[in-house]
Amino acid sequence: MRKILLLITFIPFFLFFNMASGKIGGGDIVFKIDGARAVIFSHDSHVSEIGLKCTECHDRIFTTKEKHRRVTMEEMKRGASCGACHNGKRAFDVRANCSNCHKKN
Repeated sequence: MRKILLLITFIPFFLFFNMASGKIGGGDIVFKIDGARAVIFSHDSHVSEIGLKCTECHDRIFTTKEKHRRVTMEEMKRGASCGACHNGKRAFDVRANCSNCHKKN
């Protein structure tokens, strides 16, 4: 009986610990671009390092993989997609050094 009581006491702790220490969803997303180097978007750097909440981008600026559509650099320069934050005020401008996003693989 005592073992059962201990299990009941500690199970919620272990469940909470595992959920709290879990990896943030999304992982890295590779955007393949015709005529340019691919862009690798890191959820981890935007969420863990910068501190953005998922709802700051989803479903306002970005949707899901199923609803995704291509966005051009011209649209980003006008504030669509990545350009909503990467405008030179909130984060580096999408017009800045191309290698900020288009990294060598």
